[in-house]
Amino acid sequence: MSKVTSKLQLTIPKAIAEKYGICPGDELTWIAAGESIRLEPARHRAAKTAEPLSVADRLQLFDQGSARLARAQAEVLEQAARNAVRDQGRGWTREELYDRGLPR
Repeated sequence: MSKVTSKLQLTIPKAIAEKYGICPGDELTWIAAGESIRLEPARHRAAKTAEPLSVADRLQLFDQGSARLARAQAEVLEQAARNAVRDQGRGWTREELYDRGLPR
């Protein structure tokens, strides 16, 4: 039994997701069927019968994703460096910390 959340989201029971090969990120099609609703995976039938990717193909996809992530992180770091406030100082020095509160 599933419940609809306040955001109108629905959780698919694990047993059903495993039985029909539904994974996180998959798209599902909602079909009105009279008094009920039918839910079907949106992927093509050929995708179900296709052979899994080889290790070399999976590694290539992983490397491509890693390169995309590295480029995105480099862009974020460049933007942060451009926006950084430089050498404005803290308004105090380390030496001043040791003199505070001591009798003179």
